[in-house]
Amino acid sequence: MTSLRPCLNNSTHKIETSHQFLPSFNTTKIARNLYFSNKTSASPSKRSVSLKCSTLSSIEIQETDNHELSVEDPRPLRDIWSEIQGENNWENLLDPMNSHLRREIIRYGEMAQACYDSFDFDPNSKYCGTCKYQGAQFFERLGLADRGYTLTRFLYATSNINLPNFFQKSSMSSIWSQHANWMGYVAVATDEEEIRRLGRRDIVIAWRGTVTYLEWIHDLKDILQPAHFHDDPSIKIESGFFELYTSKEKSCKYCSFSAREQVLAELRRIVHRYRGENLSITITGHSLGAALALLSAYDVAEVKLNVIDDGQEVLHKIPITVFSFSGPRVGNLKFKERCDELGIKVLRVVNVHDKVPTVPGIITNEKFQYQKYIEDKISFPWSYAHVGVELTLDHSHSPFLKKTNDIRCAHNLEAHLHLLDGYHGKDKRFCLASKRDIALVNKSCDFLKSDYGVPPNWWQDEHKGMMRTSDGRWVLPERPRIESHPPDTAHHFEQVIKYARSRWELF
Repeated sequence: MTSLRPCLNNSTHKIETSHQFLPSFNTTKIARNLYFSNKTSASPSKRSVSLKCSTLSSIEIQETDNHELSVEDPRPLRDIWSEIQGENNWENLLDPMNSHLRREIIRYGEMAQACYDSFDFDPNSKYCGTCKYQGAQFFERLGLADRGYTLTRFLYATSNINLPNFFQKSSMSSIWSQHANWMGYVAVATDEEEIRRLGRRDIVIAWRGTVTYLEWIHDLKDILQPAHFHDDPSIKIESGFFELYTSKEKSCKYCSFSAREQVLAELRRIVHRYRGENLSITITGHSLGAALALLSAYDVAEVKLNVIDDGQEVLHKIPITVFSFSGPRVGNLKFKERCDELGIKVLRVVNVHDKVPTVPGIITNEKFQYQKYIEDKISFPWSYAHVGVELTLDHSHSPFLKKTNDIRCAHNLEAHLHLLDGYHGKDKRFCLASKRDIALVNKSCDFLKSDYGVPPNWWQDEHKGMMRTSDGRWVLPERPRIESHPPDTAHHFEQVIKYARSRWELF
C-alpha cells in the first residue's frame, strides 16, 4: 500500500505564502516531522529534495514517483484558457488534474480569501464591517500586487435583512454606517504581461463569505421566490440570497444602490471601456459568497451584459465562469436549467466532510430522480439543485491535517486551497504540487497537525490596528474616507437594464 507521506511534485520548491507576514514557527519540529526516509533502496524515480520557505528551515522531503502524479501541461495558458475557464465543462481536466487548472482555481480562491483577510470584523472598531485597506492599496497590502489586477470597485450590501448571523456590526455608538457591510470587490487585469499570459483581459468579481462562524446557514428559511431577472416566474432563488443581493437602503450612501446594481453598473462600465478586446468574466466566492457568485453570474447572463452584438445579431458572448468554494444550493431545478441554457460555466470545489454544500434542499435536490416531476406538477416549494461541475476533495487524504470534530475546519477556504494543491486525481496520492505554504491552513482555524509547530488562528493585525502617538498614547487611528459609489453608477445601471430590455424584444 502506498503511504500517505507529504511530498512535492517538483525537485526543488521554495514554498512561500502570498501574504507579507508570517509568524515564526518551531522549525526543529517541522524538520523532524516532515522528513520521511525511504527504507528501501534508492532508485532514480525517488530522490531527496530540499524544501525552503518562510516558515520552514531547509529540510529533506521524499519525492513521490512522478508517474503517480498529474504531469505538467506544456501548453501555454493563453492557448487553452477557454478550456480552463470551462468551455467544455472541464472534461478530461479534473482526473487527472490539469496543472493549469489547479493553479487557476487556487489563484481565484486566493482572490476570494482576500475578502476575509482584509475584512474588519472587530466589534470594538467603529470601522467594523468595512474593508481595512483602500482600493489602491488593496492587493499590495495583501501580498497580491504581482497578480496584475487593478481593483476598480468595492461592493456593499445592506445588513437590514433577515440574515442576522452573517453581518458584522460595531458595538460602538459612532460608526461608519448603521446599515452596510463590505461584501467584496470588482477587479480587472491591467498588467500587459499578465494579460498576455492569460490570453485575454480578465474581469474578476470576488464575494465575501462568512468570517468566523457557520450560524448563518440556520437563518436560511428554505423559501424559494421568483428571481425577477427575467419574465419566467418558475425560475426561483432562495429568498435570503435574493434579498441580500437586491436589497438597498436609501438613507445609507454605501447601500443606496443594491449589490446587484453595483455589480451590473461596474461590469457595464468595464466592458464598455474595453469593448473590442478579448474579455472574460470570472466570479468567485466562498460559503455564502459562493451563493452570491452564482447568483450574480446568472444575473449578468440573464440581462445579457456579456452579449456583444451589432444591434441585429449576436457577434459573440463574453464567457462567464464561476469558481465557487463550499457553496450552498442557490435555486431550484429551473434555475439550474436556465444557467445551463445561458452558458454559465460553474466549477464547485467542495470538501466531502463539509455540510454547507448539502443545504438547502436536503429533502429534494438534484440527486432525487423525480425532482423535475415534483417541481412541474406539484410545485414543491423546497426543491433545490446545484449548478455546474463538482470537484470533490477529502481532507482526510492530506497527511498534514489532523482529525477534528470542528466543522469550521472542513469548511475553511484555506484548507480547500491546501487540498487543491495536493490533489492530482480521484485515485492518486495526495502530494503538494505548488509553492503554497502549509502554514496558511491555520490562518483562521486549528487544522494542521501539532507536529508542524504552526499556531492556530495566527492571522491577525499587529496590535489589532492600535498605533502609538507621539505623546505615548495608544489609539485606533482614523482611516481615510471609505469609498462608496462612483457618481456614474446610476447611469451605467440604467444602460444595463435598457440594453437587456431591447435584447429581450429583439431575440
